[in-house]
Amino acid sequence: MICIMSDIIKLADEIISGKRLKRGDDFGFFLEADLDNLCSGADKIRRTLCGKHVDLCSIINGKSGKCTENCKFCAQSGHNCTGVDEYAFLDADTILAECKSNENKGVHRFSIVTAGRTLSNDDFEKAESVYKMLGQECSIELCGSHGLLTEEQFIRLKNTGVKRYHCNIETSRRNFPNICTSHTYDDKIACIKRAQAAGLEVCSGGIIGMGETWDDRIDMAVSLSELGVKSVPINALIPVKGTPFESLERISEEDILRTVAIFRYILPTTEIRLAAGRDLMGGCGNRAFLSGANSTITGDMLTTSGNSILEDVEMLKGMGFDL
Repeated sequence: MICIMSDIIKLADEIISGKRLKRGDDFGFFLEADLDNLCSGADKIRRTLCGKHVDLCSIINGKSGKCTENCKFCAQSGHNCTGVDEYAFLDADTILAECKSNENKGVHRFSIVTAGRTLSNDDFEKAESVYKMLGQECSIELCGSHGLLTEEQFIRLKNTGVKRYHCNIETSRRNFPNICTSHTYDDKIACIKRAQAAGLEVCSGGIIGMGETWDDRIDMAVSLSELGVKSVPINALIPVKGTPFESLERISEEDILRTVAIFRYILPTTEIRLAAGRDLMGGCGNRAFLSGANSTITGDMLTTSGNSILEDVEMLKGMGFDL
């Protein structure tokens, strides 16, 4: 068991030397540690084990609204009355134009995201066709986020040139039923393992600020470590009017930073990716990049940061990162 430590930097050095935190360890010291020291230690781990590179990804909402799932945070759920735009799978030329624009601005990877539990056969064939076209027309790495696909669909997706698949576990196993009941935590885990079995890298993280405890956040990080995912997006909830979470108090910048730093300690070589809620922090989350984060979602069409792509590039280069 890990004891509460006054010198969080010492733990960072041990992690750099090969120590790994595991389920069953005592993580209570993370909550008692001075935030500045904790963030400094996380930044040291990031610098030593991940280097100066920041990975930029962008997404396009390829199919919006009317989702059958009842996730309490989601503006696109058909169970919530949010007035979100609703449209069928976008045409290929619209997606291609957005992909090329993002690539030309320096983004490293591009993902099509679709609302819904999964894709219909027709929509999956549209996705296949679009990914093949993107692979021929662009050199950017391709990712996808299309719900609970089958292993056969994952194999077909990989054959189009898609490298990485996104499927958030959202929160801890304990807390998941408080977030969603139309599918289960185990459904998410099984989906991730199917994607990995098909040879795809996986991007999976969750949302903080949904009423979960610190134990839930830490459990989520440990679960993601056990799954061996390559990228962990951390979203800070932006309460949306018309959802069951519309009245939740917005999470503080200090709690976001502590979460990012803790995730770096538990996932020392993984891409810790800032996602929704960057604008809840000063400087569009610049301090989080000095607290363990080394990747982010960026974009002009669907921004989650308050910054455009070029503003993110300028900010990160000014902080000494390599893009």
